[in-house]
Amino acid sequence: MTISIAHVNVSRGFRGGERQTELLIRELAHADVRQVLVARRHEPLAERVKDVAVEVRAVSRGRFAAMNATLGVDLIHVHEGRSVYAAYLRSLRSRTPYILTRRIDNPIGDHWLAHRAYRRAACVVAVAPQVAEVVSAYDPSIRLRVIYSAASGLSVDAARSAAIRGVDGADPGKLLVGHVGALDNKQKAQQIIIQVARELQETHPNIQFLLVGGGDDEAMLRKSAEGLRNLAFTGFVDNVGDYLAAFDVFILPSNREGIGSILFDAMEQRLPIVASRVGGIPGIVHDGENGILIDPARPDQLKAALLRLHDQPELRREFGTNGERIARNYTAEIMGKHYLSLYRSVLDDHRSARMLPQ
Repeated sequence: MTISIAHVNVSRGFRGGERQTELLIRELAHADVRQVLVARRHEPLAERVKDVAVEVRAVSRGRFAAMNATLGVDLIHVHEGRSVYAAYLRSLRSRTPYILTRRIDNPIGDHWLAHRAYRRAACVVAVAPQVAEVVSAYDPSIRLRVIYSAASGLSVDAARSAAIRGVDGADPGKLLVGHVGALDNKQKAQQIIIQVARELQETHPNIQFLLVGGGDDEAMLRKSAEGLRNLAFTGFVDNVGDYLAAFDVFILPSNREGIGSILFDAMEQRLPIVASRVGGIPGIVHDGENGILIDPARPDQLKAALLRLHDQPELRREFGTNGERIARNYTAEIMGKHYLSLYRSVLDDHRSARMLPQ
């Protein structure tokens, strides 16, 4: 039987959560599912799924405008936390069940509406066990499931990757250390990357850094990096796969992460990883197997890890090979099957509950 799902993601910009929303929509297009996407008008997510069999309902007034845009579906899937309130209100009016994917390990707001919205959800999906622990500590009665994010299967243009190595701040033959993410220093700690680049500029000029992405802190970070010859910024780009394929090492020294889904994409490209020991990252970056884990806010550890990988090309190859093998367990197909199974289970329970005498 065909089921109908409304995916709600009205975030601005296009970050990891939006990429995962797109991946799931594309994967479910092969299943017996009628899909609706409620997204913010003129934002990238709505544009990126135009080639998919999904009805896009664009809203312009923010998250509560999404409430009316979810009419006429069997189940609402909220992909970013703040829209859960719209799903909650819709559920009160129409009894439409909803699930929420929780992608971050930040504490949940401690107010009455948040408690009610999370408790009424048919299920809260955590993208890693560490995220599930945060939700469970908030309210043990919340129904929980862990479904990991997926690698994106990004396309790569070999010629463009070769050009990136020669043009965007990295000469051929140099060790290119790459970072992909929104320029959000509070979460992603890009200031640490700049500090390490400054320390290595004279002693190891062959180590080059490339920061891929845009964001609110771009101007501040560019100013902080002034004078550096070994670090460059790209701003927002669409061809992330070309950049990943150009890197020699991938770094994610974040202060907070749910899981850091870009890591799956880096692992697909056989990149050795240096990442913070936060959130769900230790579950996919295994220290000494496919990368090196460091403590957050420790530029000395980031520097030491990079020098170790710089001096041991065979270790880089070993980590890269192991990472590519691990990434095969995190595909969009696997993620889609888990979500589809959850959708059907939630709807079966919902139908059974409605048949019970009131």
